[in-house]
Amino acid sequence: MADTLTPLSPLHGWDQKFSALPASVRITEEPFVSMVDLWVDPSGPGGAAAGTALGVDLPTTPSTRVDNGQVTAVWLGPEEWLITTRSQSPEELETQLRNAVTPHGGAAIDVSGQRTTIRLTGAHARDILAKGCSIDLHPKVFRPGSAVQTMLGLAGVVLIALDEQGTDYRILVRASFARYLAAWLIDAAEEFGVDPV
Repeated sequence: MADTLTPLSPLHGWDQKFSALPASVRITEEPFVSMVDLWVDPSGPGGAAAGTALGVDLPTTPSTRVDNGQVTAVWLGPEEWLITTRSQSPEELETQLRNAVTPHGGAAIDVSGQRTTIRLTGAHARDILAKGCSIDLHPKVFRPGSAVQTMLGLAGVVLIALDEQGTDYRILVRASFARYLAAWLIDAAEEFGVDPV
């Protein structure tokens, strides 16, 4: 009988370190999100086909995202998006998008194993991000619907604002930088009362 391999997320085993954080700073990993890089002309039939397949129009304004509760489309460039979902497997999402855009010169590639997602919440979430991020994080500027590619510490991330108060963010980070970034976030939270682990 063959052994069954169980996939482990990049931050597997970090729950105890995250639980030592104060209530004003919460970190959780949201692992195994399906992610597909999508390339297509948004003004052509491929963009319309992708929107129909996803149930949401692709955002065309830089540094924005749209979602319908099931699927999120993050603008990465004039003809490039990162599509994320938990409602479909990576293979299903890639196939759906590939079938929609390939006839129109587009492409869709599964990149789910490339990144993991960190959720940062709490009253001091924005204070922590401000220690290592050069963008304006004020909720009047970086509000729901905003999503940017930026540096956080020394890690390249996609940063997504989820609320109007600056207390809820989703951070997409390369799997190879996930442990570095988790340690950086914990260190940045120390002044707010991290319990020793």
